[in-house]
Amino acid sequence: MALRMFVAVTPPDEVVEHLADYLEPRQDAPGSLRWTLPEQWHLTLAFMAAVPDHALDALTDQLASLVADRSSFSLQLQGAGTFPNPAAAKVLWAGVAGEVDVLQRLAVATRAAVARAGVEVEGGPFRPHLTLARANRPIEATRWLRILDLYRGLSWQVDSLALVESQLGGHGRGRTRHQVRALFDLGEQASVD
Repeated sequence: MALRMFVAVTPPDEVVEHLADYLEPRQDAPGSLRWTLPEQWHLTLAFMAAVPDHALDALTDQLASLVADRSSFSLQLQGAGTFPNPAAAKVLWAGVAGEVDVLQRLAVATRAAVARAGVEVEGGPFRPHLTLARANRPIEATRWLRILDLYRGLSWQVDSLALVESQLGGHGRGRTRHQVRALFDLGEQASVD
């Protein structure tokens, strides 16, 4: 059986709480946005729609090797954007600032490690973002971008990567469950659950 998984950077609790506090009074605005749960916020480096059971050990080994010689770096959530565009947005996201070049290189290296494990990486080129909300049908999101462009989050040190299993559970907020399968500390060996 294949697992739906992703490799991600997860912001610490205080960063998540800061952004959640900023968004909370704004989430009650009328509209068709479905807000993601703060406990599921992350920066996806590589998404894998189907990881075969037999490839899990190789994937874990490749990711452990990848992080062994990497150092921590600083990021901050700031600004916003949409996919595909503000006039017909289906996804509203928070932007990333700080050592984004290091994050970009880490994403490229992560995708290469996943491929070496024999697992296919889905999606297009890496675009650093944290998904905040989705819409069932395209919306005009310029107003949201103006509000979120004012946001400047707390800075944090990225010191680990997470290999996360994503279990789809149907429609609606919170139905998708995320379970961290392995945590990889930058500069160290992996800790597997």
